Amino acid sequence: MYTYNNNYYTATMNDTTERAALSGNVQADVCVIGAGLAGLSTAWELVSRGKSVVLLEAGRVAWGASGRNGGFVLQGWSEGLSSIERRCGKATAAALFKLSLEGVDTVRDMIARHQLPGCSPTPGKLSVVRYEDGDNLKRLRDRMATDFDFHLDYLDRQAVREKLKTERYFQALRDTHGFHFHPLNYCLGLGRLIECNGAKIYEQSPMTRVESRSGRHRVITDRGTVDCANVVYCCGGYGGPEFGKLRRAFLPIATYAVLTEHLGERLADAVGTTDAVGDNRRASDYYRIVEGDRLLWGGRITTRNLQDEKRLGQLLTEDILDVYPQLRGIKIEKAWSGLMGYARHKMPHIGPLGKGLWACTSFGGHGMNTAPIGGRVIAEAICGETNRYRLFDAYGLEWNGGPLGPAAAQTVYAGLKMMDKFQETRSQYRASQKN
Repeated sequence: MYTYNNNYYTATMNDTTERAALSGNVQADVCVIGAGLAGLSTAWELVSRGKSVVLLEAGRVAWGASGRNGGFVLQGWSEGLSSIERRCGKATAAALFKLSLEGVDTVRDMIARHQLPGCSPTPGKLSVVRYEDGDNLKRLRDRMATDFDFHLDYLDRQAVREKLKTERYFQALRDTHGFHFHPLNYCLGLGRLIECNGAKIYEQSPMTRVESRSGRHRVITDRGTVDCANVVYCCGGYGGPEFGKLRRAFLPIATYAVLTEHLGERLADAVGTTDAVGDNRRASDYYRIVEGDRLLWGGRITTRNLQDEKRLGQLLTEDILDVYPQLRGIKIEKAWSGLMGYARHKMPHIGPLGKGLWACTSFGGHGMNTAPIGGRVIAEAICGETNRYRLFDAYGLEWNGGPLGPAAAQTVYAGLKMMDKFQETRSQYRASQKN
């Protein structure tokens, strides 16, 4: 049975409703498979348009990556804008960036309009660099303003170190449009809202296969079936072989997080901002303050899902102390892992898979804004409103490498870590020469 693991979010969740498994045959306009943020968002967009929806979940609502991530809701995609421009052209890249902003606004507006409890949205995110790179950051700030009408604040080294008491960071860009929040409570609130508007959510109901005939589909679980005109796959990093060609187009990548003890006044010796923080490395540290004086700290990515809480705590404590040695002696109260679905092109799979079959998945660790807008785009397509899903035409189902995929991904990651280390070491050397 799939259930919630022991982490900060489940310890502070405000809805513990357990839903029945699907039994027997039900009818719907649309069957959404997966009740993470993508599935919940898709279901909400569809019921808001008058469609009847059945949502099937293999475990509990948002028990996977959607309910145990860093909680950052930010502009952009997992793939960088420059790479998107090279692949799609400037016009499509600009449209995709605008779509990502719409995703941020969607989550913020849902919390405010429906008074979703326990979400605790807090504005601001600092993107810091771990080597001297001020000129490039200024150029990026200016380019974002000129090409995308998106405005970031530049912080020099002194301004950064007034907020973050560490020699590891140099300059930063501050995003005032984004925010951080409690993702599990958001998903749980969204689930209740969906049900209040007529949709059905069945937990512990993994899909085993989908049969298609004469433009209709039958979604089959161990104990029941759903007959529908459209199926939307929102499987995430936990999807299995039952997802067929979609599963062969992404890799499950693990990331890790910990929650510190209450730090009290010690926290001010290290972190002096309520902004979320992330660095510029390929597998960055990302963290934020929760409950006033705790650090929720995440980082590291691997193709092996390490679940030893004690070992995870040790590894991420090393990462914390590498940045903030003044916190030596801190205790970790909770440690957990989660799987993200990554496509080779690092963009989500959003679009048709066949007549009445749709994908909305593979958000690559950047799903808190992109999953909600992905759900909207798919709902618009099903309802015949727009063809905005065509913005993702350049990002199809590229093979993930099969059995060799995880090893190849781990090798690439190791190489990127070496590049990060080289850049940091070179910057430290240059700084020492100036002194």
